[in-house]
Amino acid sequence: MFGGAVILVALGTMVAAVATDLQAHARDRHEHSDLIVAHKKLSKSRSSLAVATFVKAVATHHRDDLQATVASTLSQVATTQQVLLGVDTNAFFQGVDIGTLQTCLGGVRSSYQQIAGHNNGQAAQDISAVSAACKTVAGGTSAGLVYPFDFPDPDVILVGSTYFAYATNSVAGNIQIIESTDLTHWSAVGNALPSLPSWAAPDATWAPAVAQIGGSFVLYYAAVVAGPGGGEECISAASASQPQGPFTDTSSAPLECQPSLSGSIDPSLFFDVNGTPYLVWRSGAAGAATIWSEQLNPAGTGFAGSGPSQLLVPTQRWEAGVVEAPDLVTTGGRYFLFYSGNNWNSANYAVGVADCSGPLGPCGNPTSQPLLASGPSVAGPGGESVFTDTSGSFWMAFHAWVPGAVGYPHSRDLYIRRLDLSGNTPVLGSAG
Repeated sequence: MFGGAVILVALGTMVAAVATDLQAHARDRHEHSDLIVAHKKLSKSRSSLAVATFVKAVATHHRDDLQATVASTLSQVATTQQVLLGVDTNAFFQGVDIGTLQTCLGGVRSSYQQIAGHNNGQAAQDISAVSAACKTVAGGTSAGLVYPFDFPDPDVILVGSTYFAYATNSVAGNIQIIESTDLTHWSAVGNALPSLPSWAAPDATWAPAVAQIGGSFVLYYAAVVAGPGGGEECISAASASQPQGPFTDTSSAPLECQPSLSGSIDPSLFFDVNGTPYLVWRSGAAGAATIWSEQLNPAGTGFAGSGPSQLLVPTQRWEAGVVEAPDLVTTGGRYFLFYSGNNWNSANYAVGVADCSGPLGPCGNPTSQPLLASGPSVAGPGGESVFTDTSGSFWMAFHAWVPGAVGYPHSRDLYIRRLDLSGNTPVLGSAG
């Protein structure tokens, strides 16, 4: 009856439609059949309420409008709860009651209020406190959903027995961090990158990648050059003594830019079998996108190679001229290049994989069909990150839209699934 993620509450016109239904039933609480119709409409709206627009609203003018929407929806939910008293609702929300929905929305509203008061740390705590409730409303972990809030372009690392995940700017600031000890329950930590270097524009940081190099942790991220004559998308690096940060970037210029190729974005780090670090990234606009790799110095803060090597350009129809979000992995003597293709702001976004002869390529044999694409429970999956757990097994973290709520300003939630690299072709498995 419910495919994949269940509704938090609809936005925009869907919210208006739901409000109309709820008001009608409040006026006539004895119309049981109408109430059931309202439930069906509510259950089919796949929009992930405040969670769906949470991250985008943090740094934009949409925030105030969305906060008002949350408050209005909470009021509607309270009205509906009164209507339901004494009514037989055996399969109401299939076990997800209104109290759970109120808990989720209340936490999101509280987080908005903290953001408005410039208290991002408390906002992150408020979101963490209602993560379980929101995940229940959003359908649990059946499709691999582990964090039901906007968490685009995730990167996951394991430090000791704790997993840290980093993502594009959101509730906690420039680069958001969450942590877990079981890959299922995640809590917000805060802002990994409190301050940006002087050359970087604010509110424009995304696609982080973090790795431990020696005794330090290095954060690679994409940013926009500020000021007159700026606007290029570039890659920079920041360092910290612990995975939680705070990471510090004292650079006077980006690490990599490629302005003649329409900028450089989506950095990821790769360690070869001998421990040599490489930076892998994407350049170019749609139709001219290219994935590159270049050896880094031992500290990971500069290049040690003679220049970047081209790994992949779009050749498959499903990619629609775009290859990006690269993640290079080696196991059993083979090199797999995972990447995203097509339009990130659509359900056509998907994850593919190619074979490489080494960290500098060449790479070939990209899949003619995506390894991971839209389905009943996820839409437009991408921004993948491959990592290993405490036992050495591979997993893939990725973001995806809720089906029916695709594109800005809806959210891209965090999913994690098992990944089998033992055969000739990678196989993406179940959530747990």
